[in-house]
Amino acid sequence: MTIRHLEVFIAVCDYGKMSTAAEKLFMAQPSVSQAIAEIEKQYGVRLFERLSGKLYLTEAGENLLKYARHIVDSFNEMEEQLMDKGKNVTLKIGATITVGTCVLNELLNKFQDRNPHIKTQIFVQNTGAIEDMLLKNSLDIGIVEGQIKNPDIVITPIIPDELVLVCSNSHDFSRLDAVDPKDLRHQDFILREEGSGTRELFENSMEDLGIPLKMKWICNNSEAIKNAVMGGQGLTVISRMLVEKELAEKKLHAVKINGMKFSRTFNLVYHKNKYLSDSLKNFMAACPSFFSHG
Repeated sequence: MTIRHLEVFIAVCDYGKMSTAAEKLFMAQPSVSQAIAEIEKQYGVRLFERLSGKLYLTEAGENLLKYARHIVDSFNEMEEQLMDKGKNVTLKIGATITVGTCVLNELLNKFQDRNPHIKTQIFVQNTGAIEDMLLKNSLDIGIVEGQIKNPDIVITPIIPDELVLVCSNSHDFSRLDAVDPKDLRHQDFILREEGSGTRELFENSMEDLGIPLKMKWICNNSEAIKNAVMGGQGLTVISRMLVEKELAEKKLHAVKINGMKFSRTFNLVYHKNKYLSDSLKNFMAACPSFFSHG
């Protein structure tokens, strides 16, 4: 099996049809079919099931795909380095909205001051989307605060964080320092979208207590959420780092929830099969240092 075999296999997986894969690879369709057949013959497995004219990965195919993307990308990265195209390296970094809003700009400025030859390409998404991009090798590394579910992702904690319940100064809760969890039952909430680590932590905690949440707004923009809360549209639970300024200026009011503390950690995350280049190692080393010194 060669790198070309893997490239053909990945294309068939991505496009779902051998004819489309052949078109994208500028190959004849019989050549694509032959490449797949050669892999299957070499390892004595079936990579696809053909049902109702569609291709579906078998278990063997899914196992191969997990490795194939990283093997091909590592090979391409090696070629770039050997051909001296890697002097200006680009790191593809994923960050959650919380990280992107609070700390990413300063972190990148300090990192690039010390590593001017390393360029960065940033993707701001929720934790679920970043996990998916890491599994597809669309990212080199990510910084997230949500729960990572796939065991193929390596997780390295770098900084603690805390969620807080906040309301406007006109809300009934603004006169209180703390409320009981049951007091949240009929409140309007403005929360992040599905896949958000913030929403997942809060929702799971409420679900464990048997308290349903009344969703008024679902939004993937932290600034829009803060503005809606300040405008009296409802409550939200949000990273304390995102509302430090508003709390200090008395534009928002933080309320404790009795018996509950929403603690979590920001984590560096990357695929276990990812080749750790010197540039990537430099970035990984810079993150704990940045967060520990502020």
